[in-house]
Amino acid sequence: MSMLTAEIWENQFFTGQWTKAEQTYQATEVATGEALGTFGYAQPKDIQTSAAQAKQAQAAWWALSYQERAQVFENAVQITQNHKAEIIEWLVKESGSIFMKASFEVELCIQALKNAAALPSSEQGSILPSQNGKLSLAKRVPLGVVGVISPFNFPLYLAIRAVAPALALGNAVVLKPDERTAVCSGFAIARIFELAGLPTGLLHVLPGGAEAGEALVNDTNIASIQFTGSTEVGRIIGAGAGRTLKKVSLELGGKNSLLILNDADIELAAQNIAWGVFLHSGQICMTSGKVLIHESIFEQVKNRLIEKVKQFKVGNPMDQQVNIGPLINQKQCQRVEQLVQNAIAAGAKLEVGGVANGVFFEPTVLSQVNQDNPIFQQEIFGPVAVLIPFASDEEAIELANAGDYGLSAGIITSNVSHGMQVAQSLKVGLLHINDQTVNDETLNPFGGFGASGNGTRIGGPANADEFTQWQWMTIQAQAPNYPF
Repeated sequence: MSMLTAEIWENQFFTGQWTKAEQTYQATEVATGEALGTFGYAQPKDIQTSAAQAKQAQAAWWALSYQERAQVFENAVQITQNHKAEIIEWLVKESGSIFMKASFEVELCIQALKNAAALPSSEQGSILPSQNGKLSLAKRVPLGVVGVISPFNFPLYLAIRAVAPALALGNAVVLKPDERTAVCSGFAIARIFELAGLPTGLLHVLPGGAEAGEALVNDTNIASIQFTGSTEVGRIIGAGAGRTLKKVSLELGGKNSLLILNDADIELAAQNIAWGVFLHSGQICMTSGKVLIHESIFEQVKNRLIEKVKQFKVGNPMDQQVNIGPLINQKQCQRVEQLVQNAIAAGAKLEVGGVANGVFFEPTVLSQVNQDNPIFQQEIFGPVAVLIPFASDEEAIELANAGDYGLSAGIITSNVSHGMQVAQSLKVGLLHINDQTVNDETLNPFGGFGASGNGTRIGGPANADEFTQWQWMTIQAQAPNYPF
């Protein structure tokens, strides 16, 4: 039986139950432009209503036993596994994911739910040293209501990696998914938890635009904001959260470097570049945005990569032979085309690709890019490999660290000690020796340095820090007899 049917959400959004919206919009399949449905489009007043309702529901949720809360997530795992094929198809149609990427994303989602199921029974604090006869406790308690603003590119996972641990640790959640992927990053999650038995009013899913996001940030019933998206928008959200003294987690953009050292295997290097650059058409914050190749093997690696790129099939990802699917919309495709043209005008050489066709952009390889070229610094969010030679480890480190971002880096080498020596000088939050830059295993603390975030992390051991707050409690058999 289908879990995701238009009858459920047509003209509606989710407030613990499916609620008819005053304003709606039509969602379309990325590759074809065909209508996928008409969804509720949240306004600021909808955000305010949901935030107040979520705050009321949260106290009763936290009062449940840890076994009751854990059971909801165990149910959610089973429901997601049972409807895996259906969710994959929505990811392909709504976000333009190829089947391989969509399947991987659903597996990440299932693992995130499994991780969340363990949180209610995890340690809730610690006993601190104190004077004899006095019990001193450091307790983790929920924040209250967590606002989550999620993006379109890995829509299911980047939403559920925040929603699931926030709920599991006793919070309520108001989720504002990107309206372009309202099902994958919103309604699918709502349905999973609805069927799993999550109490009504704890999870609200409200697709909307910038005004809805601003209302979420400004609402006094929201205790925390977890945002994944561009650095530009992240700065605005950070400033807004500061005005209301909210806790805020910003997981932002990246211009990630993949370093191919002089001792790297040519074929392995080309494979890692192709995956790190072109997976999901480059629409990933961890995409390998700068490919730094030692000059002694530069031509060999470049030529092998070009051979691979010429074999890629571009098209509708419903065709499982397709390697490169669409960008999220035609506007983004035109943006990428302009970035490539500007790079060529600044001296880059177009080796292959470079042409936009509607929502599709040919996989592209650029060489002869120096630090003065604007594309050296820009986050492209498209299928473009920027190849840059280097002469020494010191130069590679300098090129990798240049710029404001500090999210991810990868090093390909046949000598692990060589890779480790280079790695210790790279200023990034995610660092991989003998792998490319696109990696997430759900249990790792995810986040970046500099303009890639605000120093917070999400995932694994970081989730308790992100979605709870400390309370200090002392207990004594009798109140002290103070001198006045």
